[in-house]
Amino acid sequence: MARVRLDRLVKRFGAVAAVNGMSLDIADREFLVLLGPSGAGKTTTLRCAAGLETPDEGWVYFDEQTMNTVGPAMRDVAFVFQSYALFPRKTAYENIASPLVARKTPKAEIDQKVKAVAGKLHIEHLLARKPSQLSGGEQQRVALCRAMVRQPRVFLMDEPLTNLDFKLRVEMRTELKHLHSDLDTTFFYVTNDQLEALSLADRIAVLNHGVLQQVDTPENIYDHPANRFVASFIGSPTMNFLDTNLVGEGDSDAALVAEGWQLPITTTRRDAIKKAGSTNVVLGVRAEDIDMRLQSTNGELPAEIYSVEPLGDRNIYDVRIGAQDVRIKTPATTLLDPGTRVYLHLDPDRFKLFDPATDKAIF
Repeated sequence: MARVRLDRLVKRFGAVAAVNGMSLDIADREFLVLLGPSGAGKTTTLRCAAGLETPDEGWVYFDEQTMNTVGPAMRDVAFVFQSYALFPRKTAYENIASPLVARKTPKAEIDQKVKAVAGKLHIEHLLARKPSQLSGGEQQRVALCRAMVRQPRVFLMDEPLTNLDFKLRVEMRTELKHLHSDLDTTFFYVTNDQLEALSLADRIAVLNHGVLQQVDTPENIYDHPANRFVASFIGSPTMNFLDTNLVGEGDSDAALVAEGWQLPITTTRRDAIKKAGSTNVVLGVRAEDIDMRLQSTNGELPAEIYSVEPLGDRNIYDVRIGAQDVRIKTPATTLLDPGTRVYLHLDPDRFKLFDPATDKAIF
C-alpha cells in the first residue's frame, strides 16, 4: 500500500500541455477517481504515475520516495487498461499467472494465488479458456485478477468498464467497490463517467484541459461545485443555468431578475453577489431541486411545459421560463402535457450562484 503524490506535474505533447501543473495527493488505501471529458489529460496523468510517461516538469512520489527516475517495473503498481490487454494465445489462468511467472514465483505458489483471486471474482470455471472464448465482462475480470495477483502497492485503472454494456457496468462497479474493501489498498481510477465516479470514489478529482478543477468527496462535488464546469459535468440531467441580474438594495427587496420572472433572495446571497463585483450573476439549480406546481401559492415562477421525456422510473420535463429553458426531474407519476402552464418553486437552500466572468461559484 502507498500514498501517491503528484507535485506540480506537467506533461506536454508538442505545444499542448496534456497535464498542466497538477498537484494531487492520494491517501494510502484511498479510492480516488480522476474524472473528466475525453482529452482532459486523465490517461496521461495515470501513465505518469505508472512510469509509462516521463513528466516534463514536476514530481511523482510514492509515500516519500521520488519515482521520476524509477522504471515502471520497479514501481510495484498494477495497471488495468481500457482494452484489457490480455495475451490472446494464453488461457485465462496463464494471463493471470503471467506477472508471477515473470517474477519466477514457485509453481505451487502461483497456482494457489491464481485460484484465490479467480475465486474472489467468480471466474474459477473460466481459467482454461482463452480471451476469444470470453465475454467482455469475463475478460475484464481476468484483467482485474492479473492485477490483483501481484498484490501491488497501487492499482491504476484506466476506464476499465468503458467497453462493457450498461448492466454489466453496474455489476462491475459493485465488484470494484467490494474489491477495494477486500484488498485494502490504494486505487487510482480514471473515467469520463460521472456515475462511476459518484458511486465508487472516496474522493473525486475533476480534470479539464489538464487542469484540476476541484478535489472533494462525491457529496461535496455534487452539492457544492467549485465552478460551472464541475456543476455541468456532474449530474444527470446537467445543472440548469439561468442568466439573471441583481436588483434591490434593502434587506427585504433583493431579487434576481430575468425576462418574465423574479426570484427573491436573502441578503447573504445579495452580499455574495456584490462582493464578486457585478450585478450580473448565473443562477444554477439541479433538475431535482425544482418543484413544478399547477397553482402559485407564494411567488412561484411562471413557466410552460414544452416537452417531456418519460424514463420509466422518472420523467424529465423541458420547461420554458421567460426566455430561458430548464429541465426538471419528477416522479414517473407526474403526468402533464406540453403546453401546460405551471409554476416553479426553487429550493431556497439548494440553488447556486456563479460569476459569469470567471465561472467560479460565489455562493
